[in-house]
Amino acid sequence: MSENLDLVRSIYTDWERGDFSSAKWAHPEIEFVQVAAFDAGSWKGLAGMAETNREWLSTWEEFRVCADEFREIDGERVLVLFHRTGRGKSSGLEVGQIKVQGANLFHLSGGKVTRLVAYFDRDRALADLGLEG
Repeated sequence: MSENLDLVRSIYTDWERGDFSSAKWAHPEIEFVQVAAFDAGSWKGLAGMAETNREWLSTWEEFRVCADEFREIDGERVLVLFHRTGRGKSSGLEVGQIKVQGANLFHLSGGKVTRLVAYFDRDRALADLGLEG
């Protein structure tokens, strides 16, 4: 198993417990991109990524991101197919009821994530990468 895959697995170990507090894995100038989400866009640096995620997380209780599959695309990219769990603070809606499964594409260099592309819909990620579902 590669160091990049090990790093991404360690990130998900925290996220699966609902712990999003650490960004020690991220390069200080990380580019964070959300594709086809409610708040699609691109942010640069740790502060931008943290602010965007803090806003999203503040709307949920017991929010978790659980890996379904890790795919090493090449020596610099790891794709993670995942599902979410949690409950809307206002609505009480279980995120699992939405039935949307996502994907994260991690770009890595020097033991840090330099770019993180978050896909709301995993089919879009697979299509963008030319991969089968």
